[in-house]
Amino acid sequence: MKEISGNRRTMKKPMFNTKAMLFLLATVVFISLLFFMPGNIEWSAKVGISVMVYGILLWALEPVPLGMTSVLTIVLLLLFKGTTIDVALSGFASSAVFLIIAGMMMAKAVNSTPLMERITYALLAKWGKSSRGIFMGMFLLMQIQAFFIPATAVRAQLVTPVVLSILKVVGAGPRSNFTKLMLVGTAYAGNISGTAILTAAIGNILTIEILQLYLGVTLSYFDWFLYALPIWLLLIIVIPAVLWFSYPPEPYSFEKLQKEMLEKSKKMRTLSKVEKRSIVILTLTVLLWMTQPLHGYHPTIPALLAVVLFAFPRIGVVDWKKVVDVNFDLVLLVGATLSLGFVLIDSGAIDLLAGVVTSDIVQHAFGNPWLALCLVVIISQIYHLGVTNVSTAVVTLLPVLIGLSLEVGIDPVVIAFASAVTLLFGYILVVETMPNVVVHSTGLVKQRDFYLPGILATIATSAITLLVAYTWWRWLGFWPIG
Repeated sequence: MKEISGNRRTMKKPMFNTKAMLFLLATVVFISLLFFMPGNIEWSAKVGISVMVYGILLWALEPVPLGMTSVLTIVLLLLFKGTTIDVALSGFASSAVFLIIAGMMMAKAVNSTPLMERITYALLAKWGKSSRGIFMGMFLLMQIQAFFIPATAVRAQLVTPVVLSILKVVGAGPRSNFTKLMLVGTAYAGNISGTAILTAAIGNILTIEILQLYLGVTLSYFDWFLYALPIWLLLIIVIPAVLWFSYPPEPYSFEKLQKEMLEKSKKMRTLSKVEKRSIVILTLTVLLWMTQPLHGYHPTIPALLAVVLFAFPRIGVVDWKKVVDVNFDLVLLVGATLSLGFVLIDSGAIDLLAGVVTSDIVQHAFGNPWLALCLVVIISQIYHLGVTNVSTAVVTLLPVLIGLSLEVGIDPVVIAFASAVTLLFGYILVVETMPNVVVHSTGLVKQRDFYLPGILATIATSAITLLVAYTWWRWLGFWPIG
């Protein structure tokens, strides 16, 4: 009995595991900031900045679920009386939140039909003869999904199981280059898939909200597509090349996989009624997004209309109960980050943060549009490494850059757009983007697998963004100085 009780004692879990220590560390930072910031700073600003840093640390380190951190930030803002309840919850009234909800519901509806399976089988049947063909097929599949699935995390969650099944069929080992190529490639494909499609990334929608809030102006779906399309097309070519250079795959036989894909593709030769309905609804939605300058409807309206049509009796393709079963953590994350941004504005904390980057040297450099764009891209890349959550990075950095642009007399819309596009791309750290997190959660790739391709991709993406800005944007008249 003594031996058994001794074994039980040895099996006890440690009181403080890694996650508990990380949570404790973040909490110590929060308390230190709150009570040891200079006394001349307003209490509401102290609370806003302290909660922002606390949220950033918890979102990055993830000792607790993302949704829990989101709720905690709102609770702390109210408990420490840093703002009113109306401001603290104002982010959840944003159209961005409802667009994300609609996007997840649309994804649920589409996935209830064989449509995505058909596209996947067709791509792999056509290009599944080699590792290069399979890799590019999956990379392009993520780009196609961007037109009708408005969240990078959702797209990554849809494609990752397909990639895992491919790795299993060909017998790729967990630490093989082909495994790294396919999984890191899936993450990077998700990261760039939101570049030119306004509705395809949370950061894009938040950018529109911030432009409307601060400047009373906006960019339409077509505007965003027009300015960002060359960046997207070049990235579709360059990023796969970077990944291929980083992880040249081992030789595998793909005959079994291609044969399986061809058989499945042949079985699905005729479009079903639900697939035809899905195509019609998706086409209508994209058309409404593309023609926004003509009718003026916010992108959220066509997305919500699509949700209703997908689940409407006789017309739709799925039961309403299945459509509403969405990831609520993502909804809480977007709403909380927006609310945090509004609190920073309302409390005046954003003006204090602006002083960090508005030195005389930076202001002087911003007077030159060429240098301004270069600085914005570099600052955004570095900032995203520290503020790893894309939503938080957009909500906290863009207001500062807009204020700086207005101060030196250049177009804040161009500067904000350049920063927003850059903030989409997180290649180096796993926690920078949700697609990175999704593929890392498989356990088949480690943080170190992101370093080499991540650094190369960051350099290449920055160069491409500046090249397009200096040529395409300038030719279109989308330039910091008119």
